[in-house]
Amino acid sequence: MAGDKIRVLIVDDVSETRENVKKLLQFESDVEVIGIARTGKEAIQVSEDMDPDVVLMDINMPDMDGIAATEAIRAKQPSVQVVILSVQNDQNYMRRAMLVGARDFLTKPPMGDELISAIRRAGEMARSERSKAVRVQSAPVSGALSTSANYGGPRGKIVAVYSPKGGTGCTTLAVNLAFALNNGDSRVALVDGNLQFGDVAVFVNEQGKNTVIDLAPRADELDAEIVEEVMVKHSSTGLHILAAPNRPEHAEKVSSGQFAKMLEYLTQLYSYVIVDTSPILTDLTLATIDVSDIIVLVTTQDIPAIKNCRLFLDLLQNLGVQRDRVMFIMNRFDKKVNITPDRVAENLKQEVALVIPTDEATAVKAVNRGIPFMLDNKNQPVARGVLSLAENIRNRVSTQGTGGE
Repeated sequence: MAGDKIRVLIVDDVSETRENVKKLLQFESDVEVIGIARTGKEAIQVSEDMDPDVVLMDINMPDMDGIAATEAIRAKQPSVQVVILSVQNDQNYMRRAMLVGARDFLTKPPMGDELISAIRRAGEMARSERSKAVRVQSAPVSGALSTSANYGGPRGKIVAVYSPKGGTGCTTLAVNLAFALNNGDSRVALVDGNLQFGDVAVFVNEQGKNTVIDLAPRADELDAEIVEEVMVKHSSTGLHILAAPNRPEHAEKVSSGQFAKMLEYLTQLYSYVIVDTSPILTDLTLATIDVSDIIVLVTTQDIPAIKNCRLFLDLLQNLGVQRDRVMFIMNRFDKKVNITPDRVAENLKQEVALVIPTDEATAVKAVNRGIPFMLDNKNQPVARGVLSLAENIRNRVSTQGTGGE
């Protein structure tokens, strides 16, 4: 993006509205209005010509409504973020807008602070999208992984462990997966992406002073020494851990753009960056999913978890995320429950790549002791399941590395 300003295109068929929004934004030092459009069709053309970061899109226009225009813009320019403005506070409009890729939905006339906050959030996402696009374009045509600036090895992989339903065991899986992948050949960073109530540090009994607050705000000036200084080192294995803030209100100090940049940088230093995520689809969680090479999507056998996974997979499709980035797994599998992996796979049209058996006693004991079961209970069924997950991820990375995916 040129400069630090967020480049905004205003789309509205009412001239008074366009001027009012333009006047409101002229007082923001980090925002620049680069153009206006009066119709949906004109918005598509102007957006293509001027390449804004954020489009403020009216929903009701004479030639083409804002939802159709948003879909067309996002199809041609995936990094452009759209904020929909509508006089109708209608859940159906909001749902349709989000399904075609709108970043936010505000009721007209929006409050000044509300509008500015939405533009800044969208601007950060645009930065993240553009950064990712540059990374992809600069990758060698042969499909080989990019070279690390600091360690001379291949670019690491970001693995997001996510479930749209709380209580499915994501943190347990993320923590133990990190230890399963960490060895002499593969450096691993374990990152807590649940910034309000993350428990990764508790799970490993390493509640140090440093947290993501010490790293993410320096996302534009990171180097290996800064990372080494901030990372918490696990006492017995040396695994590097980036903990969540010590207080929930401090989560607001980390933007989604900063977090995405930080994860991208960590791929230069680590073979795997494992991110434990929040089930709530905040901008930060969406940014994490966006930059991830592999999304470990976790369900259990209960209907709400399966339903939420179906909704999430539909959302990924609407966001243009390929399903081959998803590794769908069933955690806490109990043979006595008649909801089988095959039935779930058929219902969701997504292969269940792995089943991890239920073993609550081992998992709870590990959490309460602060010693992941991968360190002292590797023969337990749940540990063998996590080892299989780690092997699946290694195989997928190997396939990607040879251009096979």
